[in-house]
Formats: sequence, structure tokens, C-alpha cells
Amino acid sequence: MNAKDVMTPSVLSIAPDASISDAARLMVQNKISGLPVIDGSGKLVGIITEGDFLRRIEIGTQRRRPRWIEFLIGPGRLVDEYSRSSGRTISDVMTHDVRTVDLDASLEHIVRLMERHHIKRVPVVEGGRVAGIVTRANLLHALASIADEIAPSSAGDNSIREQIFTELKRQTWTPVALIDVTVRNGVVQLSGLLTDERQRQALRILAENIPGVRKVQDHLIWTDPETGMYIEGQG
Repeated sequence: MNAKDVMTPSVLSIAPDASISDAARLMVQNKISGLPVIDGSGKLVGIITEGDFLRRIEIGTQRRRPRWIEFLIGPGRLVDEYSRSSGRTISDVMTHDVRTVDLDASLEHIVRLMERHHIKRVPVVEGGRVAGIVTRANLLHALASIADEIAPSSAGDNSIREQIFTELKRQTWTPVALIDVTVRNGVVQLSGLLTDERQRQALRILAENIPGVRKVQDHLIWTDPETGMYIEGQG
């Protein structure tokens, strides 16, 4: 399996001149922990994650050290920490050196990147633009889909997956960035988060209407915003 087989193709992103609060709201509303940073020309210029919000002056968690330790650390690192804890725009706090892969990157290569650089997500780039993103959750979904069967995906399975995502993008009610799809021998597994419980049935119907689909398994989760209770699919 390659990056294109497991990635989330519709990626929420943010501009480098957006505010810190804009990024925080977007991540909370969509229940995601990181965002690619894309400039006006569509180029990937960085990535921002929940880890970038841990040391913030607004919540009093910025680093505090004795003066003698600051002297040993040196001004360079102190300046960098100050900018990240007090910066007001995404470009002030984002990680500029982003690890990326292409569509045909193997899952083994992606996992090595995650382990070596201690990251949880890897943007997938095609022609200089972000085509998708692979997260640890995507890898977990891929593992779950083949836990009982190790046969490779067929060309038909890849076509079904592409058609499902094409149809998802065509509909205005679908939470595309929150949905993951895996296909094995014509069996579609839907996983991810719903923004409305009524989307569950509609997503099943959407998948069932794709030619070649033999069965749809529902592993989607919806959380009630008032009670916090969650409802999982019945498989």
C-alpha cells in the first residue's frame, strides 16, 4: 500500500498570515490536531500542530528559567522560544521544515519519517501542491482494514475508493476532511468523524451506489456536542 491508498485527500489548511486563534478554532471545530500552512500560490510553506500551542503566553505556559540557565542557553534559542510563545500569526509559530512524501511513497517510508522526526502527520505532495495527508489515524485504519486479510488491493478497489472520494467532494453536506475510506475486495470501510448523525445513512448510501461495491462497513463516530456521548457504527 502507498500514500495514495490511505491518505485523506481533502485537507483543511490555513494561510501563513492567519491568526493563532483562527487556527485553534479550525482545529477544535473539525477535531483535528494539525494543519498544513499553504500560501496564496498554493505552495506548502509549513505545518502547525497542537504542540505549537502548548507554550503560549495567553495561558501562562511559556517557558520560565533562571537567568543563569538562560545565559547558558544563549540568545538564539531564547529568541525562538519567545517568538513561538508570543507570535500572533501562523508564520510566527509554524514548523517551516516540513517532511513530505509523494503519492507513491510506501507506508514503510512514511512510518520511518514519523518515527525519525517524531511527527504525527505527513503531507502528500504532487506537482508542488498538497494532494492529501497521511496521519497516524490513517495508518491505523489501513491496518484495521487488512487485519483479517493480507491480500493486496486490486486495481478495482483503488478505482472504487477514488470514485467514492470524487462523489464525497461533489456533495456539500459531506465532512470530507474527517472521513477515511478503505476498500478491500469490494468491501468499503467508512471511518472517521461525523458532524451530524444523519450523515451516517447518507454516506452508506453514497458508497453503495458506487459500481463494484459489495458491502459497506460503518466505523464512523458521531459525538453529541451537548452530552459528549458518542455513537459508533455497527460495522
